[in-house]
Amino acid sequence: MTGRITGLDEAPGRHRVGARLSAPHDDGASAPWAGRLWTAVRAGDEYAALDVVTDALAAGLDPESVLLDVIGAVQHKVGIEWAANRMSVADEHAATAINDRVIAVLPARRPTARRGRITVACVDQEWHALPARLVSETLRLRGWQVDYLGAQVPTAHLIGHVHRTGPDAVCLSSSLPTRLPLAHSAITAVQAAGTPVMAGGLAFGADGRYARLLGADAWAPDARAAGDRLAAGALTRPVPAHQAIDDLPHLGDQEYTLVARSSTRLVRDTFQRLGRHIPAMRDYSDEQRERTAEDIAHIVGFLTAALYVDADDVFTGFLVWTAEVLTARRVPARSLLPCLDLLEEQLHDFPRARRILDAGRTALAPCP
Repeated sequence: MTGRITGLDEAPGRHRVGARLSAPHDDGASAPWAGRLWTAVRAGDEYAALDVVTDALAAGLDPESVLLDVIGAVQHKVGIEWAANRMSVADEHAATAINDRVIAVLPARRPTARRGRITVACVDQEWHALPARLVSETLRLRGWQVDYLGAQVPTAHLIGHVHRTGPDAVCLSSSLPTRLPLAHSAITAVQAAGTPVMAGGLAFGADGRYARLLGADAWAPDARAAGDRLAAGALTRPVPAHQAIDDLPHLGDQEYTLVARSSTRLVRDTFQRLGRHIPAMRDYSDEQRERTAEDIAHIVGFLTAALYVDADDVFTGFLVWTAEVLTARRVPARSLLPCLDLLEEQLHDFPRARRILDAGRTALAPCP
């Protein structure tokens, strides 16, 4: 590798592997306010950002549009600008913090008649909390009592909360496909407690295919869709408790389990072998070596997730997105190929892993 996949875990709005924010309504009313908020956020001016939101509300823009078509639209642009290397990770963090702060300006009216109670939480190890918060605030504006649990909620603690509060449904959010095994555990555990689950976020696929594969009771592509689905009627009560292999019989070949358990060794050995294939690595600084190891760990992580759901596109989508990010940083995407070759050498006895790695090479073929 000749460069790093900068800030993968911090990236707020990856086109292929990140969080999905609500699609803005293209009615023209919100766009000028989104432009003003973007200017304030880009300048790091929290007070100006607060003024934009309060002015938009005073001008008659409804709170949900401010939330999703102004704040949500700006956060989506933050992700695009980061991927294009026009914002640093620090800039992105500052912008996200301001967007999170201005959400508090929205009215918190107590509804006269509650629709029910919903728990909204991010899957364990999922740090991208803003999409889940947008769902929470949308449901709250629509009259639901919402328990928003925030980022990376351990499944055992989520189940304790479900038993204690008895929600009508749990909305689970995840942005990174590497969290799909943990998402599956959370879905089956919540369902075993008798509560239906709605999944959301691009970890579950742009069309929700992995939400269905993992047995979620519903899927929503964004906050508006989540609100509309819950308003349409109660989610179907979940099926009786079952095991992961009941949803994913391919796990019986043990490839996922064996690769997941050996991931640390795979990263270490691939890094060491890569140094022999790329002589320039001998001159890397300690930071460059650390970042390269992180990049390899991300590749192994996405390969493992693809094995879990037996889907090549989990891996190829990540690689294509990564190639775009590297290209924007003037790093040739072909630098990814030696890593795939070295992984295949180590996984020669794993046919599904070899198939996925080969699909990755094919996906990278058009990249510079």
